[in-house]
Amino acid sequence: MIERLAACFQKHFGSNRPRFARAPGRVNLIGEHTDYNEGFVLPVAIDRYVTVAYAPNPDNLSRLCGYSVDFEQSRSAAYGKLGPVSSAPSWFDYAAGMAWALRQEKVALPGLDFVVSGNVPMGAGLSSSAALELAMARAFFDASGTPWDGRLAAKLGQRVENDYIGLKSGIMDQMASSLSECGAAMLLDCRDLSIESVPMPEELTVVVMDTGTRRELATSAYNQRRESCEAAVAAVRHQARSTRALRDVSVELLDAARSSMDETTYRRALHVIRENGRTLDMARSLGQGDIESLDVLMAESHESLRELYEVSSPELDRVVRSARRHPGCRGARMTGAGFGGCAVALVDREHESSFADELRASTAEIYKCEVVSGAEILESGSPS
Repeated sequence: MIERLAACFQKHFGSNRPRFARAPGRVNLIGEHTDYNEGFVLPVAIDRYVTVAYAPNPDNLSRLCGYSVDFEQSRSAAYGKLGPVSSAPSWFDYAAGMAWALRQEKVALPGLDFVVSGNVPMGAGLSSSAALELAMARAFFDASGTPWDGRLAAKLGQRVENDYIGLKSGIMDQMASSLSECGAAMLLDCRDLSIESVPMPEELTVVVMDTGTRRELATSAYNQRRESCEAAVAAVRHQARSTRALRDVSVELLDAARSSMDETTYRRALHVIRENGRTLDMARSLGQGDIESLDVLMAESHESLRELYEVSSPELDRVVRSARRHPGCRGARMTGAGFGGCAVALVDREHESSFADELRASTAEIYKCEVVSGAEILESGSPS
């Protein structure tokens, strides 16, 4: 990848001395649609990356100029003309959005040339957009001489999604891509952004099952789900005025306010409340090496996402059923926002090959993943 990007950079920008940054995709083990409700999530960063080759432009122009290897497309824009997009976003908009967000933070950015490529599947629920945002953030911080601040970079990535792209997403994807630790899941409190590192049992491997079905979140029902959660909070607030988010709501309190909301709103909120509890339980089980508890928690999560939140799909349901039938599977569920994309399984490492071979008949792609660290600068092709 490094050699390919360097050659491409030289072809497009006339230099063979760029620097390199990369950021990983992520898969969420449990805790779906809880992040924008100030709840808990449990993602891991995976060894699939977006990588950028970059260098300040030699003419010191205040602009961003990029080439995507994957889309075979060049794009450029003056920094002063950057602003929120009003149509379907392109790969370049996520890079430009990070420049826009950093300039809002008064970071003095040099004009930047870059080439980007990645092997995080797009639209699959593995956070290819967050990986692009954080790889670009790493590059911008480095090129501007700004000390790296992974937490700030994650917040700016969320701002890109919310205010530049127009998707009301939470901050889980950016935090995982920015701050994950090698070999550990991240128990993230999406209210105060506190992090607890949860070591993954060495005997388990993470397997992602890509159904090959894709969705565009900005045009899907994602924002409608968030609006339902906000409506539930407004209804509960009549019972408990201090309620800020579904994070603050118990099942009992939700039931007390049920007459003040429609049935769909109630079901959406019930999923989030129970999912928060499952996330904490799973973090505890992983930390204690209680592998036997994982299957029940992941199965309950998938059923809730299918029946209450209604974001699963026939393809996702089918691959989860197939995964759970394999004797080496310790738990499986859909992952990501849903409406298509991927499922995740935790599999005994000794059975990962037979699991992958068997599941290939049920899904489009299988990714056996290592759990890696977050965004990094690459020095001579090696992480630093």
